[in-house]
Amino acid sequence: MNYKVLVLGDGLLGSELVKQTDWDFVSRKWGNFDINNLHLISKGYNVIVNCIAHTDSYSKERDTHMDVNVRFVRDLIKYCNKHNIKLIHISSDFVYANNNFFAKEEDIPRCDNSWYAYSKVLADELIMLNSNDYLICRCSHKAKPFPYEKAWGNYYTNADYVDVISELIIKLINKGAIGIINVGTKAKTMLNLAKETKPNILGTLRPPYVPENVTMDLNKLEKWI
Repeated sequence: MNYKVLVLGDGLLGSELVKQTDWDFVSRKWGNFDINNLHLISKGYNVIVNCIAHTDSYSKERDTHMDVNVRFVRDLIKYCNKHNIKLIHISSDFVYANNNFFAKEEDIPRCDNSWYAYSKVLADELIMLNSNDYLICRCSHKAKPFPYEKAWGNYYTNADYVDVISELIIKLINKGAIGIINVGTKAKTMLNLAKETKPNILGTLRPPYVPENVTMDLNKLEKWI
């Protein structure tokens, strides 16, 4: 199928998706998109990729998380259903922060103790209950090269650099994947990932409020790609 795709948002992931595909995009930052005015989206798209989220993971601003990560998604579901558009939603591996290692898509998400993670779980559930056609990608991505001076050696993840995660998401979209799919690469510590682009980076321990493990089972992803 020939998809006409619109990316919502031009942050780290949204920008990389557009860079790799030349898909159209809109941006809150540049003022050509407002989450309160979905009717202003140009017609003719049959896929929308939602990269808009409030990602300040440990902010106590409950209302901002709920407004951007939940209410907006609720409205976007209605818009996509009305116009027969497939919704691609970017979720988070933080929905699994209190699960065992290698959580599966079918597991009950035991999310991190933050409004961010809670709002992402709520958005996923809204989509599953109400969307007519969707793909939820649970993932995490980092800027390349690794942007910090130290990296956690006791934090386990399937995260990868944004170009790698974007390539996987693009493959899933182009192959018509549906449902919830964990998106990532082989499990590693954040320190091991950082060393791929900063070999001499110093290791450190994660803060106690950050979960030790957000690893995911990737069998479903491997079947699609």
